[in-house]
Amino acid sequence: MSQANMSGKTANMTATAVVRPLVLDPDRRTMIISDIHGNLPFLKGLLRKVGYTKDDVLIILGDILEKSVHGLETLRYLMELSRTNTVYFVQGNCEDVTLSFLRGSWPDEVCLRYGSMWGDKCAWVSMAHQVGMEIQDPKHYPAIRAAIEKRFPEELEFLRAMPQILVNDDYLLVHGGVPRETDLEHLNAHNCMKNDNFLNQGYAFRRWVVVGHWPVSLYHRHVPTSRPLLLPDRHIASIDGGCTLKADGQLNALILPAQPGGAFRYVAYDGFPVMTAQADQEASDNSINIRWGHSLLEVLRKGEEFSLCRHIETGRELDILTEFLRQGPEGTYCLDTTDYELPVSAGQRLAIIRRTTRGALAKKDGATGWYRGDLKAL
Repeated sequence: MSQANMSGKTANMTATAVVRPLVLDPDRRTMIISDIHGNLPFLKGLLRKVGYTKDDVLIILGDILEKSVHGLETLRYLMELSRTNTVYFVQGNCEDVTLSFLRGSWPDEVCLRYGSMWGDKCAWVSMAHQVGMEIQDPKHYPAIRAAIEKRFPEELEFLRAMPQILVNDDYLLVHGGVPRETDLEHLNAHNCMKNDNFLNQGYAFRRWVVVGHWPVSLYHRHVPTSRPLLLPDRHIASIDGGCTLKADGQLNALILPAQPGGAFRYVAYDGFPVMTAQADQEASDNSINIRWGHSLLEVLRKGEEFSLCRHIETGRELDILTEFLRQGPEGTYCLDTTDYELPVSAGQRLAIIRRTTRGALAKKDGATGWYRGDLKAL
């Protein structure tokens, strides 16, 4: 998911989608992972946890790059994996950030603004630095583009070879979303990759359409949840677990049913330490999930650990971790946060995001919330 709206307004809007057939062997397990964003430890951890082998089919649903200084390392790892294993790729808008820069699709001032904001967490900026060039003067961009093309031919060829859509009779795989299942070759490529808030656009499909791009926690107004979101009545699966972008993010692997029409499964990896709850706790009522795009605040009383804040959109007052507060052009906002209290039984295992004097911010089955009881290390 790109959080820079400038990319959607200035990228090449004329290219049409590249569509490729997806051939799956029913005797092989197929898993789909999206939105890695350069988090190679999470990718390796997830592949270990799911028991990935050469017998499996792996589909990477875009956004390997951006938002992490390890994007190129992650890309090269997957390139090497694809030489020995069956791996399919779909291009995401974060792959297109580099390609747009190289083809001059963005105005130079937009490239400068974006590159300065993300630094080496932007792949083309990292490439420029690796060839010994700085990005501050757009007059040097033609030379930077030429140097990147010369230094990274294999990586760029790999990125350019990715289609925007993989499709068969049962599944349509795309990073952002599509408005229809027919005449796919005439869809706008950029809109297939960057399609914000896709699930709320009202589409329903005959095939299962699997997307990433928009972290699933953004669809939940009350309880932040990062596990894949399945809409069986509309045949849509959204699988972006907020890896790298969210403090509580995870990387999901959606495992397709052995036969179409069967049950989906998933495995997730978040890297957090796991502890055992020592007491029961009931779920809280009327909780709120303050999420990206809905996170402007008024700070009523700032504290060292927690700050009392009023959520501008809802008027709700709640204590928010002070370390989650940020300043932006529109004022104070926060990283995704919640006042939800998890339902917990003594003896259950919780992934611990933060430990505080008021309990632990924790995860259970992909849902994030607070646990107020004692915890014991495994």
